Amino acid sequence: MRKKITIVGAGQTGATLAHWLAQRGDTNIVLYDIVEGMPQGKALDLLEAMPIIGSDAHITGTNNWDETANSDIVVITSGLPRKPGMSRDDLLKVNGDIVASCTRNACEKSPNAILILLSNPLDAMCHVALHTSGFPPERVFGQAGILDTARFRAFLAMETGVSVNEVNAYVLGGHGDDMVPLLGSTNIGGVPVEKLIPADRLQAIVERTRKGGGEIVSLLKTGSAFYAPSAALAQMIDAVLNDRKRILPCAVYTGSNAGGYGVSSLYLGLPARIGAAGVEEIVSMDLTAGEQAALHSSAASVQSLVDALRSFDPPLIP
Repeated sequence: MRKKITIVGAGQTGATLAHWLAQRGDTNIVLYDIVEGMPQGKALDLLEAMPIIGSDAHITGTNNWDETANSDIVVITSGLPRKPGMSRDDLLKVNGDIVASCTRNACEKSPNAILILLSNPLDAMCHVALHTSGFPPERVFGQAGILDTARFRAFLAMETGVSVNEVNAYVLGGHGDDMVPLLGSTNIGGVPVEKLIPADRLQAIVERTRKGGGEIVSLLKTGSAFYAPSAALAQMIDAVLNDRKRILPCAVYTGSNAGGYGVSSLYLGLPARIGAAGVEEIVSMDLTAGEQAALHSSAASVQSLVDALRSFDPPLIP
């Protein structure tokens, strides 16, 4: 039986994700948005492209939550996009309300779904979705680390003039300016990156990675990144649909077992095994003392956002 995927938010990211997924040809895709006609128009346009690319994917657009019922995966992309000069933290209250509403409606119609979050600030929004849905943490996680890692790999490939496939790297931590590229384990074709790129250039690449989203926002002026974020979502969805057991850096809930990272009861970007059940395991990695300290600093930043969610009236999470 075909799997059903609902994408909440038919803007640039949601519509581009639908495009990536439609190329699979084996799913039913629902684009939901509150703007009348917009998801229907984008879905119809995409559906009419299927004969050209030879795909049998079925795509519908709707403003009605009823049409999302019994989805296997629900992806929430809805939220206010960042504008020039706006930090992810500025989005906390307004997007928290949006994510809570979308989660409540989606879970009422699809109580057995897996929830994947994209809305910013990502790690905090995962907390909102977890508490609003009442789902177990393994069925609620977010896309961030794949995108951050992809940016890091792309910049390293550009610097060294090699294929991106030769660049092996991870970026962990919160999806923000204090994310943690793991230089100690980064290599290009098996050669440690610090032997190939001078320290000053490597640090510049790290900083560009951390500011990668903001760089695109400043260039576009009227929006934010959508190609790479949606491609990362498609990779996560593929891991779930095909039970691939991929080790992917995602925003996952640490609970009381954080895989040895010393962080608990918090959503944070960590390597996780993703399969049909969602997050199946947080995978331990050896970090340098500096990386461990940076990860804890990043976790503290996420914790401050979580604390802020509790300070609103009414609070967005318990």
